Amino acid sequence: MATGLLIPKKSEQGWVVDMTPEMAHAAGVAEGSHVVLYVSEGGVTAEVLPAATEEMKQSVRRFAEENADFLSEMKRLGD
Repeated sequence: MATGLLIPKKSEQGWVVDMTPEMAHAAGVAEGSHVVLYVSEGGVTAEVLPAATEEMKQSVRRFAEENADFLSEMKRLGD
């Protein structure tokens, strides 16, 4: 059993928790998946976000490389 403390990260819509390998196995999802917790008055619901596939990671890298100038300008301008 995992003994580390799971620290949720706040997002715009809820809190994101990295699933431990044990949690992923129990849920029947890929290791590296995440759980998003949505809190409403009187309850909590959850959704599993699957781990990014290698194809997805390569697609993001390719996009970042092809749009490096644009992304640099966005970073320079800020939010």
